[in-house]
Amino acid sequence: MGIEDKSRYVNDAVELLKELIATPRVSRDETAAADLMEERMRQWGLNPQREANNLWAVSDNFDDTKQTILLNAHIDTVKPVKTWTRDPHEPAIIDNCLYGIGANDCGGGLVTLLQVFRILKGRELPFNLVYLASAEEEVSGKDGVERVLPLLPKIDVAIVGEPTGMQPAIAEKGLMVIDGYAKGVSGHAARNEGVNAIYEALDDLVWLRDYKFRKESPLLGFSKMTVTQVESGTQHNVIPDSLHFVLDIRTNEYYHNEFVFNFLQKHMKKCILKPRSFRLHSSCIPTDHPLVKRCIALGLKPFGSPTLSDQALMPFPSFKLGPGESSRSHSANEFIRISEIEQALDTYLKIIL
Repeated sequence: MGIEDKSRYVNDAVELLKELIATPRVSRDETAAADLMEERMRQWGLNPQREANNLWAVSDNFDDTKQTILLNAHIDTVKPVKTWTRDPHEPAIIDNCLYGIGANDCGGGLVTLLQVFRILKGRELPFNLVYLASAEEEVSGKDGVERVLPLLPKIDVAIVGEPTGMQPAIAEKGLMVIDGYAKGVSGHAARNEGVNAIYEALDDLVWLRDYKFRKESPLLGFSKMTVTQVESGTQHNVIPDSLHFVLDIRTNEYYHNEFVFNFLQKHMKKCILKPRSFRLHSSCIPTDHPLVKRCIALGLKPFGSPTLSDQALMPFPSFKLGPGESSRSHSANEFIRISEIEQALDTYLKIIL
């Protein structure tokens, strides 16, 4: 690919990202952004297919006897935080940085992987390519990757374009959210009556605070659980008869969510636990996978990621690799550098080819 061609693809990626920034696309409300992506993909002759707000395209001359690489990134964003000092939906390029909501998470990966697919879709390759722009990633929604994966060809491995500084995140922690409940009996706070639900829950909350999972992952460290919300009581003079708390659990690859839930419930003295879902497991890809070995040969450094992505819903090997930095995600004045998009285009092509 010549310098002029590369410049054109980088420019197309940046211009599409600017259009996406200007299009509100909060999770579960991505229709306008999906319409925009579909229109651009059709203009570029990519023949996209669509299910809800998910869009995908398959490389030319698809061959069932070849393995298939999925190039995936998500369309949606979180809601802008209140501390933005500029309009989050007004794209602005300042000193090589493109500012706007979703520029970093993960608009950069979304538009760059699309250009990679655009460059390679018509080439005769020893593998197939599928490009997928998915919805509802930020809420792990059931109308995102989970809905569309059964409609895709068989996938052998995926590259997920989350912001990783273009270093391969070959493992990521899973997520399980648990609601905990303690019951008491209401009464007047001035008299010695009732059963205080807060006191009923205290021993269990202290145990959850202090318990440490034993198995440490070389890439992900220890599994971690944190009580993040507690609700109880109606007013100062009424003994609270109920307490609700939320437990956020980030598991490494040694612990399945179902096992963790059953283990925790057995150790609760008074509280009842209810999982919201078991579906977001930890994921990893072996270091001897050909694409990971290719990353290492190029001088990239595999690592483990504490943040969740759609990898958790992929029943095949996958790793995260994308332009931008995770630390910029979900933050005010989010940005991505144009040079990061340019570097990502080069790196993706070197890894795949």
